[in-house]
Amino acid sequence: MQLRQDKMDLKIITDTENKLFNRREIEGEIHVDSAPSRQEVIKVISEKFSVKPEVIKIRTIKGKFGEKIFLIVVNIYKSKEEKDRVELKKKKDTHSETVSENTKSVQEDKKEVSEEVEESKLEETENGEEINEG
Repeated sequence: MQLRQDKMDLKIITDTENKLFNRREIEGEIHVDSAPSRQEVIKVISEKFSVKPEVIKIRTIKGKFGEKIFLIVVNIYKSKEEKDRVELKKKKDTHSETVSENTKSVQEDKKEVSEEVEESKLEETENGEEINEG
């Protein structure tokens, strides 16, 4: 994905520290020729506040018809874990997590079964040797 090269001017309107949720709540305006993508807004915010992109949650990007000013509302968390704990997950995100958890459990089950098969083979050979000796 290619980000645009045109200049985005970010003007901060409010910057509030929310101790309850361990985050900064930012409201601002972006001056740009066309509507910015979520990735572009995340890039601008991460550069401005020197944070990693994965701790940023975009609440809204609003623009008015015919204007080049877009209102943004963004939350910046202390860590990715805090963000995951507080923010609601989209359906596609929870689905991908469920699939990966199911894949892990299937792999673990296969490993357990193969270990049990190996153990039973060892027992059979040990039992077989004892029968032949006696």
